Amino acid sequence: MSCASSPPSRLSFTISAAAALLLLAGCDAAEADVPFESAEQLAALGQVDTVEPQALEQLAKSGKARLIDVRTDEEVAEGMIPGAEHIALDKFDPAKLDLSDGREPILYCRSGRRSEQAAEKLSKFTGEPTRHLKGGINAWRDAGLPVVKPALF
Repeated sequence: MSCASSPPSRLSFTISAAAALLLLAGCDAAEADVPFESAEQLAALGQVDTVEPQALEQLAKSGKARLIDVRTDEEVAEGMIPGAEHIALDKFDPAKLDLSDGREPILYCRSGRRSEQAAEKLSKFTGEPTRHLKGGINAWRDAGLPVVKPALF
């Protein structure tokens, strides 16, 4: 009886199937573990992190943070974090920010969604991680922290 004419045994089929699965699993795992080739590739992702309201209050008091409110003019008229500057998201251009004073720019909006977008833009531009206020000014108010009405903006 020749090998070419006999049907494959169950054992050889099982071994072949197991080997194929291992090869496929190995390919997926190898691709998933490929590291980024450079810091530039990581920066291009826009590294964004959050900061809690109480921690932001301490940073602001220490003079180490530059608070940027990216809400609309109408929202800012209702109140903003003391010492913050206003740059609406639709006008936010990281290339126009002067970041030379060494303070960390930290962004906020009403709930955190728009400030996360602005933080991602800023991070991509600078190549540095950027933080925004977790939960936005809503979380700031909920923490009982002060809000001031702007005179003019």
